[in-house]
Formats: sequence, structure tokens, C-alpha cells
Amino acid sequence: MSWQTYVDDHLMCDIEGSHLTAAAIVGHDGSVWAKSATFPELNGERHLMNYYDVGLRAGWCSIHFLGVFWIRILCKSEEITGIMKDFDEPGFLAPTGLYLGGTKYMVIQGEAGAVIRGKKGSGGVTIKKTGQALIFGIYEEPVTPGQCNMVVERMGDYLVDQGL
Repeated sequence: MSWQTYVDDHLMCDIEGSHLTAAAIVGHDGSVWAKSATFPELNGERHLMNYYDVGLRAGWCSIHFLGVFWIRILCKSEEITGIMKDFDEPGFLAPTGLYLGGTKYMVIQGEAGAVIRGKKGSGGVTIKKTGQALIFGIYEEPVTPGQCNMVVERMGDYLVDQGL
């Protein structure tokens, strides 16, 4: 099964006549494995660059050679860096909030090292960490926080059981 199928069929599934607003599966390095069409753009997603432009990039980047003259440079966004730090140091995001696609969420109680939850108005976000990926679910009413948590955390638990 493709990663996109996990997003389309399992994370964006029907929830009592509604569904999550957006969902994604993102590697710990910030690479987007699959996402819904409505998932916000993360800073530092994949860029193709000419080999000679490599010296212009810095920061949390990894370089992947695609051929003689082209490479892919993947830069981890500050948003993903902050989320990963909060999993390692629970409470790290509490003072500043959780940012996703430039939207700020107030961090609410999650599960230290496993789940981060954020709230913004009548909606919010749930992020489940697995061994290799982050599972994101973003919701708005009529979806409830509990429904979002259940969808995202079940998917994350399944992937953990599969060694992912």
C-alpha cells in the first residue's frame, strides 16, 4: 500500500459524515511522504537545484544526488525541528506554541514523547510520532478533538506495530 493511500483512505476517512481538514505523513527529517491536498505547505520542502547552486544552501539540509548536474536538497523546516524537539523535550513548544504551515496552535496535553496536540479556536491538530514518521491530522468542527486523536493515533499505533 502506498503512503498516499494511508492518507487518503485512512487519515481522511469518513468520521460520522465528516472528515479531517488535512492530514499528512512526514519523515523525522521533514520529508513529506504523503499528504492531503489541503495540508499546509511546510517550510523547506523538496527543492531541485543545479549542482553549482549547492553552496548557497545551509542549515538543516541533506543533499541527494539525482544525476550529474541535478541534486535534491531537503531542508528541515523550523516547524518540524520544533515538533521533533518537543517529542524529545516535552513542554518545549508550550511557551511559544506549535506552528504548522505558519498557523499557531496552543499546545495542550498530549502524551510525552508520543503525541502532541494543539488547539486553535474550534479546531486543532494531533501529531503522533512513530519510529520513522510523524502522523498529522488537522481538524475543524464538526470533527471533535477526540475523533481526530482516535484517527491519527490508531494510524500511528499501526505503523509502530509494523516497525515504522
